[in-house]
Amino acid sequence: MSLGSFIKKQFLDVLQWNEETEGVLAWRHPMEDYEIQNGATLVVRESQMAVFVDEGRIADVFGPGTHRLTTSTLPLLTNLKNWDKLFASPFKSDVYFFSTRVQTGRKWGTTQPVTIRDKDFDMIRVRAFGMYSYRIADPRLFFKEISGTRAVYTRDEVEDQLRGLMLATMANSLGASKIAFLDMAANQTLMAQQIRGDLAAAFGRYGVGLDEFNVTSVSLPEELQAALDERISAGMKASLGADKMGGFTQFQVASSIPLAAQNEGGIAGIGAGAGAGIAIGQAMAQGMSGAFAPPQPPAVPASSDSIEDRLGKLKGLLDKGLISQADYDSTKAELLKKLIG
Repeated sequence: MSLGSFIKKQFLDVLQWNEETEGVLAWRHPMEDYEIQNGATLVVRESQMAVFVDEGRIADVFGPGTHRLTTSTLPLLTNLKNWDKLFASPFKSDVYFFSTRVQTGRKWGTTQPVTIRDKDFDMIRVRAFGMYSYRIADPRLFFKEISGTRAVYTRDEVEDQLRGLMLATMANSLGASKIAFLDMAANQTLMAQQIRGDLAAAFGRYGVGLDEFNVTSVSLPEELQAALDERISAGMKASLGADKMGGFTQFQVASSIPLAAQNEGGIAGIGAGAGAGIAIGQAMAQGMSGAFAPPQPPAVPASSDSIEDRLGKLKGLLDKGLISQADYDSTKAELLKKLIG
């Protein structure tokens, strides 16, 4: 090996990071058996920052641009190494590059239900999911608190740490809120706003800036979901006028009739109760309409069918297959008993 090759191998004239691998947030420039030439060029691209570290101690930080490395541009490193201002020899130092690009479209979620305190329900357990984006805002703090002296620190590694921080912050933030959880669950934007402020402060302690945070879904226990549905339904009803509320009530009654027919004994009394069923429906309609309209004169009761007519109707239902033979026989026996006395 020639002397020129040896010198070229031992001294660095240009330090830069091309970010060839996706998802890397921090990268240490290889320095083994190398020294940095005094007056060397440091290239820091847009969305990058560079940090000089001497024996684990953070020295100078450089933003985007092309920098010439001398004692005047490395004041902190010069002080740590006790260099003279005229120092012009090659030197050793660790150089870390940090990506400050926004990491977008990151998913978050509660793998297990999180217990939070609520003003209405005391303690509840919920699961939530959403998206967030972040970036390295302070490389000094990020190096000191998270990445350390590792040669490479990836996005997946930092998100493993951020995930636990997010869940703890979410539980504390929602628990300290004066807004009822059901109100926030019905308005996920409100929930995201409640969490975001506290989460941004928590991220900031580690040199990470929270760019966006949103909640896309909230999963509640069944009993809590039922309470939420009831509250939403009550809000919808409160916004209806008297005319619309009357139509809504009639729709509820019409929807309940098929369910009532499925009840045990609902068909067995159809012979004796065919007329009574109509009367009940009329009474319900009158009662509901009375809630939203002026009182009306009482209706004249309709004349009752004779026992013979009821038996005829009952036979017609059997012929059409609407009732079973057993229902027909039992109801016919009751009607005949009334007829004979």
